[in-house]
Amino acid sequence: MRVLAVIVIVAALFVLMIRFVEPRFVFFPLKYPQGEWDVNLDQLGIEEHYFTTEDSVRLHAWFWPKSDALATILLIHGNAGNLSQRLDLMRRYREHLNSEVFIFDYRGYGRSEGYPSEKGIYRDARAAYQYLLNPLGRDPERLIILGRSLGGAAAVDLAQTAKAAGLILDSTFSTGRDMAKQMFGIVPVWWFMNIRLASEEKIPYVRMPILFLHGTLDEMVPIRLGRKLYEKAPAPKKFVAIEGARHNDIYISGGDAYYQAMREFIEQCLQPRKPGLALR
Repeated sequence: MRVLAVIVIVAALFVLMIRFVEPRFVFFPLKYPQGEWDVNLDQLGIEEHYFTTEDSVRLHAWFWPKSDALATILLIHGNAGNLSQRLDLMRRYREHLNSEVFIFDYRGYGRSEGYPSEKGIYRDARAAYQYLLNPLGRDPERLIILGRSLGGAAAVDLAQTAKAAGLILDSTFSTGRDMAKQMFGIVPVWWFMNIRLASEEKIPYVRMPILFLHGTLDEMVPIRLGRKLYEKAPAPKKFVAIEGARHNDIYISGGDAYYQAMREFIEQCLQPRKPGLALR
């Protein structure tokens, strides 16, 4: 009985430890002033915005409008740093995709209030979407939801209920548990995880075209996890493997193959949709 009691106590302590450290394995925020904030926003034409979530958390965002924009991109970034480190990414999307870009920081990141959590990032994405529609007045029929890495989980959650022209998932994964298996191998950490990030369960309910992009040399999120999510997605959908691209450099090393796939997808999404649409 004593041995059994010790086993139970050790197991309970192990679970508590996993639950305590789990957010630190998922979220890597940089709070202001950490980051790359030495930017002349006015000179670039970038607007600074603040908005509030349904649970009263104040979030910070940058919006880079474009008068002749083909589309508006709601950019939901990855798990590390803050939006100040995504200026080059915004610039490339704006130029290569002829689109205006709205990016926000999750709670606990950058100048945003609060502390990051799974439910929190879903609420943050919903609040950003609503803010783009009102007061910014963007048309959901010309809106593209774009989630990178961890942001893909928030993007899929949002796309279940949001109205938008299309969804782009860049270097994202099937579930948090699949990522834990990738990270910890035979140690069954995933049995005790509270953070699920269960995109695989949600994506069948998305009712808009979906483009998947993934680097063939992605060292953080294996391409097989991107393909696994793709298999669960409803049509119309398309998967594009970017040869030689890694996780954090796909938007650079992917070159024209990366941006051409996005451009073609956005152009198709903005055309009047017909039943049985097949993505080229």
